[in-house]
Parts: sequence; structure tokens; C-alpha cells
Amino acid sequence: MQTPPKTFGHIQRPRIAALWIVTLFLIAFALLFQSAWKLYPPGGVDLQLTIRIAGIGLIGTAILGRLWCTLYIGGKKSVMLVDDGPYSMCRNPLYLFSIIGAAGVGAQTGSAAPALLCAIVVHAILLRTATREEHLLKKLFGQAYLDYRQRVPAFCLDCRLFVDRETIEITPRRLYGTLIDSLVFLAAVPAMFLVEYLQDEGYLPVFFSLY
Repeated sequence: MQTPPKTFGHIQRPRIAALWIVTLFLIAFALLFQSAWKLYPPGGVDLQLTIRIAGIGLIGTAILGRLWCTLYIGGKKSVMLVDDGPYSMCRNPLYLFSIIGAAGVGAQTGSAAPALLCAIVVHAILLRTATREEHLLKKLFGQAYLDYRQRVPAFCLDCRLFVDRETIEITPRRLYGTLIDSLVFLAAVPAMFLVEYLQDEGYLPVFFSLY
């Protein structure tokens, strides 16, 4: 079935731009505060460091997950209905991993509140994008997509539904593009440590603290 080549790009370009803007905004927002947990709080549990390490784990999961999704969907969304691999368990796994990565970015502040805020904001953006994409997918694939939507959840992974394929045709350009986009999440790790260092040295003010 034919479709204009820019159909999905028209929807996704604002989504990509929004994610970059939100990520940069959240990093800039971190300049205003620091976590209230100290490096060695009473009881010996370094909560700030624990939250950051957990966030790095989320970012790593997001990067690997987004690459995994691109192996299956890269360049094929308007050509065929992809319903295997990660797409057999979730209709929007690429977006799900982006939300996980956003939570990891927020966790680099050492506080759980920004992590939750990042996840909520990015989820709201991607939910709107996914809804618009669904209208196009229904037009392209008709009943096949409606059956798929009925069977597979939108933003949750149902591992019981997993189905794989024998071989995967890889589009390197798509894979590299996803990797570059995903590195935005990883850049938050050194960025937050730099912010904290500048705050500790008195070069940046701390306006308030979050728990």
C-alpha cells in the first residue's frame, strides 16, 4: 500500500524537537536546585548516589531498548505492520524506552521528584504523537492494525506476547540516528555532575532543594 514518504516524518519531527527541548530544559532547570540528600546521611545510605546509579541503569536500558526497537521498525513503519520483536509486546516500545530514559535523566539530580517529572512530561508528548500515528496506521493497514491494537498494549510490555522473526534486515542509517538521539539521555550524567561541582564550588547558586 502506497503512502507519501513524509507522512510519518511530518508527525515525528515535532516529537523529536520536543524531546530535545524538554531534555535541555530539564538539564537547565537542574541549575536551580540540588538534592537535599547529603553524600553521607545518617544511617550510612547514600540516597543521592543510589538514585543516580538507578538513573544510569534506566538510561542504559533506554539506549539498548531504543536500538532494539530500531532493528525491527527502522524505515518500515509506513511500509509494513511490524508486530514482532519488541512490537509484539508493546505497540510503542520505542516511546516506552524514551520515557524510561527521561526518568533516568531526571534521576541524575539525585532526587526522585525530577525523575518522575521527566517521565510524566515526555509521556504526555509521546502519547499525543502515538495517538496521531494510530490514525495513519489504521488508514494504512485497516483491520490488521485494529486486531493488533486489540491484542497488544500501547505503553506496557506484555512479555507473554513475545514473538520473534528468523532474520532482521538492518538499516544502518536508522540505527545510527537512534543511537545519536539516545546519547542525549547519556549526556545528562556528566552534565549533572558538572552542575553539582559548580554549585559546591560556589560558581552556581542553589535556589532550593528537592527530596
